[in-house]
Amino acid sequence: MKKAKTVFVCQECGYESAKWMGQCICGAWNSMVEEKVLPVNENDSRSRSISGAGGHTGQRVKATKLSDVQSGSFSRMDTGIRELNRVLGGGLVKGSLTLISGEPGIGKSTIIIQAASNIAERYGRVLYVSGEESEEQIKMRGDRVCKGDMTNLFLLAETSMENIAAVTEELKPEFMIIDSIQTMYSPELDSAPGSVSQVRACGNELMKMGKVKNIPIFIVAHVTKSGELAGPKIVEHLVDCVLNFSGERNQELRILRCFKNRFGTTSEIGAFEMMEEGLVEIENLSKTFLEGMEDGAEGAVATAVYEGTRPLLLEIQALTAPTNIGFARRTAIGIDTNRLNMLLAVLERKAGLSLINQDVYVNVVGGIRPEGTSTDLAVALAIYSSFKGQVASGKTLALGEIGLTGDLRSVQNCEKIVREASRMGFSKIILPKKNEAAMKEPPENVKLVGVANIREAISQFA
Repeated sequence: MKKAKTVFVCQECGYESAKWMGQCICGAWNSMVEEKVLPVNENDSRSRSISGAGGHTGQRVKATKLSDVQSGSFSRMDTGIRELNRVLGGGLVKGSLTLISGEPGIGKSTIIIQAASNIAERYGRVLYVSGEESEEQIKMRGDRVCKGDMTNLFLLAETSMENIAAVTEELKPEFMIIDSIQTMYSPELDSAPGSVSQVRACGNELMKMGKVKNIPIFIVAHVTKSGELAGPKIVEHLVDCVLNFSGERNQELRILRCFKNRFGTTSEIGAFEMMEEGLVEIENLSKTFLEGMEDGAEGAVATAVYEGTRPLLLEIQALTAPTNIGFARRTAIGIDTNRLNMLLAVLERKAGLSLINQDVYVNVVGGIRPEGTSTDLAVALAIYSSFKGQVASGKTLALGEIGLTGDLRSVQNCEKIVREASRMGFSKIILPKKNEAAMKEPPENVKLVGVANIREAISQFA
């Protein structure tokens, strides 16, 4: 029998090295951990599976033409939570693996047990595997947040993948939850649970279990101090969908985002409010972000972005103050700092604002980070409003992308955004001229102001 050897594995990226290194190739320091590698002999099942695949039996492996492959259709399971269905692309696909991550206490276990209760009531048996909490703790949470019948919801406090596979084979659930993958381990490996080797091995076992038995599996994962998924990146490549649950623990708003989805779009977001009875869906997210906006406030301008299949209205706040040190500060929350510096340069060069001795602070109310560039005009007007002391109307909305020449570029889905703004009570919308010209049936109660550059936008805003 061959002697087992040891390798050093980076706990951040999964890189393996024969010798210990202080700094990994990914840049992480002191992340190399020594792990044993089991030898693969001729009697090992792993060797038999490789030889049985056609590599040593003389069978020829042939490729298939793409035109000859039949298009497969997949059915989805309704989780009973509309916002979760929206982010997943319409529901859970059978046989899919979904990875959900978030900071401790953000509500990951709450949303999955609510979804598990709904699926158990509609489709049949659901297996909830927990390596962090006891069955009594899960029962207490279930009694608090679940309203339906939990007869078909089965709990298993276990961390061994062999025992989990045996219970799954016997129970044959319609849906399965692993909370969390960092606590699971395979007895075949000597490394501790949560190590790169264990996470990789357990991820492969869960993928095989879900695909072969056609069971959708929810996998909960921890995050690092920087907010990224803990463990090797290979887990993110294995799964079909990667969800991230974010929000401030001292606030009620929770945002569910999708970073990867093989069965749908990644541009959708789901909004929830953490209540005593669990997570409650927020149907009108724009109203939530705009409810604290004051009419006639300096440095506050409303804008809109298009997230997935719905427009989302936001409030941009800006504050300028004389700097007390040699260099002016540029601070942005929700907006890319490089984008903010570009907009400040355009305002100085094209609009004549002298901001070199001004500290500039920009904030997107609600803690959301909008994607795209349609918020450029609102950010610029908010900075102008704060710097000049110009009072902004709470019924005015601005959207558009600003180029380096100071001109305004058109934004997508502008017509749908205008309709949503009209429904929310806005009476004036400043937008690029191209979007105004392309508007087929503008609402009667909204005044559309088309502008070509930042100077025209400032004159119309004033």
